[in-house]
Amino acid sequence: MTEIKTTTKPKRPPQTRTGLTDTGVKKAADKSARTRAREFAMQALYQHFVGRNTADSIDMFTRDLVGFHKADSAHYEALLHGCIEQAAQLDAAITPLLDRPMAEISPVEHSVLWIGAYEFKNCLDVPWRVVLNECIELAKAFGGTDGHKYVNGVLNKLAPAMRASEVAADRPLQR
Repeated sequence: MTEIKTTTKPKRPPQTRTGLTDTGVKKAADKSARTRAREFAMQALYQHFVGRNTADSIDMFTRDLVGFHKADSAHYEALLHGCIEQAAQLDAAITPLLDRPMAEISPVEHSVLWIGAYEFKNCLDVPWRVVLNECIELAKAFGGTDGHKYVNGVLNKLAPAMRASEVAADRPLQR
C-alpha cells in the first residue's frame, strides 16, 4: 500500500490590532467625528480650489457622500464656510511662511493649511498640537509623498503667531 502524506499549511500568527491600515492610516472605525469632519472639509475645499464651485453646492454634494453621517456636521460646516469666507485672511497668515508662491502649493496642501490656520484662529477649544497632528494626518492621507512634512513645517511656524501663549506654555524651556 502507498502511504499518502498530507501537509498542512503553517498557521499564520494572529493579526495584531493597531487601529491602522497596512499603509499606516487610521482605520475608519477608529476615527473621531471631528477627524471625519476635517476629512470631508478638506475634500470640499479641494473641490472649491479645483472646480471653483460655490460653497453651498459643495456642501450639498459632500453631505450626500457615504459616511458623512458619522462626521461632526457642525465642525465640518464651520471649517468649509469659515475657510472660504476667511480665505484672504488665512492666505495672508500662511503666505509669509511659504518658500514658494501660494499658486505652486497643491490644492490638497492648500486646503489642509487653510483648515489648520482656521482652527488655530477660531477653534480655541482644540489644542494647537491636536490641530497640527490632525492636519499632518490629512496631508499624509490625501496629499503628495512629502506634503505632510511641508504642512508640518508651515503650521509649526504659524502656531506661535496665532496661539502664542498656548504654544509658549506647551514648549519646554530652551536653555
